[in-house]
Amino acid sequence: MTNRITNLETLRKELRGMGRGDLLIIAERAIELVPRATLKALVGDYVHVDGVADASATANALLDEVQKFQVDSLAGRYFEDFEVNSRNCTEHSRGTDAFTAEFKRLLCDGIGASDNGQYEVARQTLELLFGLLRHIDECHDDVLFFADEGGSWQLGIDWHSAFAAYFRCLAETATAADFATNVDQTIEDFAEHERPQHLRSAHSVANAAQRATLEPLERRVADRQRR
Repeated sequence: MTNRITNLETLRKELRGMGRGDLLIIAERAIELVPRATLKALVGDYVHVDGVADASATANALLDEVQKFQVDSLAGRYFEDFEVNSRNCTEHSRGTDAFTAEFKRLLCDGIGASDNGQYEVARQTLELLFGLLRHIDECHDDVLFFADEGGSWQLGIDWHSAFAAYFRCLAETATAADFATNVDQTIEDFAEHERPQHLRSAHSVANAAQRATLEPLERRVADRQRR
């Protein structure tokens, strides 16, 4: 839960207490939100920003970014280990923090594409990102380093927002059978403990044929809850 901030000094104190990973995510959001004319005032004394152009907002540009991120991740670009001891066993490396920030930025862009009606692009974007998480959860050690027991759960993904966007994309692009299969598998892989809520989310955007294929999944949940 976020704290209510009533003035800038309170905000400064909150920021000073945050970890590197959270601050990196906030910084990435900030450079996306501020006008290019004021970007130099924000970060100009740390990095050279003269001539920075607006990123293309086309569908192909988003897919290109996600595909490059996938290739870089599988090639070990973000893998950075460190010597683990009892004091740092809950920390993340700089590489893991960088991956998390980039992943969440691209996930947000994918959700935005869905909100804008770019359902095919958004679906491809989200499925590529989900595929990376599945790779990590299969215990491959070539993408990220975790000092302790690791997995996609450590990235802190907002699955309610991600699934709402993904299920909307499926509702607009998938057959009835594929809709239910993808909904079921995605919930199982990432948020099984919240299956009832996510099934309701899928049901709310599905058409009549897709809802019919969801019924067996919904009955299973209802049967479990009655036991």
